[in-house]
Amino acid sequence: MSRSWSPSDIPPLAGRTAVVTGANRGIGRELATALARAGATVVAGCRDPARMEATIAAIRSAAPQARLLALPLDLADLASVRAFAARVLAEHPQLDLLCHNAAAIMVPQGRTHDGFETHLGTNQLAPFALTGLLLDALGRAPAARVVGTGSLAHRLTPGLDLDDPHFERRPYREMDAYGASKLAALVYTFELDRRLRRAGSPIVALAAHPGYTATNPDFGSFFMRLSTRLFAQPPAGGALPALYAATAADVRGGDYFGPSGFKELRGAPRRVEARAEAHDAALGARLWQWSEEATGVRYLDV
Repeated sequence: MSRSWSPSDIPPLAGRTAVVTGANRGIGRELATALARAGATVVAGCRDPARMEATIAAIRSAAPQARLLALPLDLADLASVRAFAARVLAEHPQLDLLCHNAAAIMVPQGRTHDGFETHLGTNQLAPFALTGLLLDALGRAPAARVVGTGSLAHRLTPGLDLDDPHFERRPYREMDAYGASKLAALVYTFELDRRLRRAGSPIVALAAHPGYTATNPDFGSFFMRLSTRLFAQPPAGGALPALYAATAADVRGGDYFGPSGFKELRGAPRRVEARAEAHDAALGARLWQWSEEATGVRYLDV
């Protein structure tokens, strides 16, 4: 891949349909804009209905020809996930791309509507459910892709503890919870790709992480906000690895992309390595079974 890859290298996407979660701002808006500019029809999942029209206007300002549908989606509520999937399928029975971009990032200890720890419920269980609900539509495309979102933080957590996933017995630390949820997202994505291969499906699953990106410059402590303003790249840069994973011709199922610069903080996209646990097939199978039981969504039992 080129060290100078940019959205201008995205191939024409006319006739393709992409679902992007968390499209209201930041990286999600950049993803939706770039895909729409390349000709894709984009279904934007947005948690805040008040921002939906502004999001559509901003994308159409950058891509006047954009074909867009914005639908409400709250990943902290499985009923919202199911309603979103039903609306998507009613409008688009065939899907070419599903980008799991939306995330909870280092939030205080809390629970989703369904009782899951906020990070894990939002960052792994909701994408697990949404993929399953949209899987038939993805299977109707000749070569659909599911792109999960990792994080450098997946390397900073002690690990994924499925015996205490909601921090009921362990002390809660925001970075541990966030990092564990991002490790879970990668474990899930790579297990999804293994199961798709076993099922003989043309769908591929892969992941990307945005490096150090200013998705919310007002988040965190004073020093964290200062560091973000001084060192983080803008969302357009953070979107590059996911855009590459979503559109480049040379990707493979199970790939993981991140920035090519120092410590994977910024730069053009390249293949990167996840920690070993992310590829652990036994952990993947266990997480899959746990996710099915938690969400009530079952698929690819192969």
